[in-house]
Amino acid sequence: MQLSVLIFEDQQAVVDALQVLFEVHRIPVMAAETQDEVLLKVAAGGVGVFIQDMNFSPHETSGREGVELFRRVRQADAELPILLITAWASLETAVQLVKEGASDYLEKPWDDDRLVTAVRNLLEMRRLKLENRQLHEGRRLERAALAERHDLCDLVYESDLMHRVLTVALNVADSVAPVLISGPSGSGKEKIAEIIRANSPRRERPFVRVNLGAIPENLMESELFGAEPGAYTGLRQLHVGRFEAADKGTLFLDEVDSLSLAGQVKLLRVLQVGEYQRLGSSATRTADVRVLSATNADLKKAIGEGRFREDLFYRLNVIELNVPPLAQRPEDILPLARHFLQRAARERGAPPPDLSAQAEQALRAHGWPGNVRELENRIRRAVLVGAKEQVGPDELDLPGGAAPASAAARAVPEGSVGDEATERRLIEEALLRADGMVSRAAEELGLSRQALYRKMSRLGIVLERRPRA
Repeated sequence: MQLSVLIFEDQQAVVDALQVLFEVHRIPVMAAETQDEVLLKVAAGGVGVFIQDMNFSPHETSGREGVELFRRVRQADAELPILLITAWASLETAVQLVKEGASDYLEKPWDDDRLVTAVRNLLEMRRLKLENRQLHEGRRLERAALAERHDLCDLVYESDLMHRVLTVALNVADSVAPVLISGPSGSGKEKIAEIIRANSPRRERPFVRVNLGAIPENLMESELFGAEPGAYTGLRQLHVGRFEAADKGTLFLDEVDSLSLAGQVKLLRVLQVGEYQRLGSSATRTADVRVLSATNADLKKAIGEGRFREDLFYRLNVIELNVPPLAQRPEDILPLARHFLQRAARERGAPPPDLSAQAEQALRAHGWPGNVRELENRIRRAVLVGAKEQVGPDELDLPGGAAPASAAARAVPEGSVGDEATERRLIEEALLRADGMVSRAAEELGLSRQALYRKMSRLGIVLERRPRA
């Protein structure tokens, strides 16, 4: 992108001197003869720096003309760098214009080296800003086109990380291949599953969701594959399993790492041959189901420890999508917060409050161990307990005054078992803030209560029982 210096000066000798100076240093330069021509050239684009005198009429020394032109140019392009060339008499006015946004001022006679250095720096900054703006606009148009062609299920995002995840999800939506969606708890894995299903040929067919971490192990088989009356004590009528309910549609298995080894064998058979049996029946049934699964665990580590079958992993992991934690995509924090504000306000039948500048700063600084789910919960709380017109940091109830998260907390997903020390610390801190209440800590971390209990057991975290007063 080539940008030029634009000069407006009433003395032709000064214009000639500046043009020669910039041409010698290979800096593109052009001049305007009237104020209207200045505005036309600025509007046409390609101007990287505007250099203007403060006085244009004979015997004029007040700088009034320069002020008027400066403000007209700023109105036409608020980000255009403007250098003022001033005589001593207009120095005070030039200083005032710097306060209004001028990049700098140079007194006559100017220093050539200082002027060239200043112009080069301003041209480079202008070029970078324009390229960033074009890149941002290109991304905006690309995302708008994506939203127009596909059902994004109200997904809110700004980050490139989520855009890449979304693009892959949409690319694989048409297939019938199993998809494994990994990422920390509360990061949006279920939303990605919804998008895959909504843009697939099975969009009008059943979409059955099951959180395997919330089902007791002794009921897992009947929940997935169904059970005949009398298959176990108390069952008096047919229980339709999730695979049968999802026939011709999509089945979303969350916390797939929670399956027992026996359950993994049965799931593997369904994925391999499309057949299963209800509990208490020898009849073989078929299932035409696309399986989307999700986990916040390190399944490769679980395979190495003998807790997860390698053959099942490769059946589920034909296509893998990794949803990054919210702390790794900070561009999404404020758009999501505003989205949740609007949703919570609609539920109450009230106009959505604004976020104060301090609240925005606190939201950006927090480490979000519970990811998007934690953000939603905190916003809902803020709407319920806070002021009607504006949400401040106090209503968000962020721990530690919303101090910036450590680099380790931002880099390691909360649900990952790859860094157990970090995971343990995050859980212990959540339990401390919740005064030992597991359900409250689980909500903050974006986990089910059962999932948090399992993590506590694996990490050896024991709640201290406080004596009653």
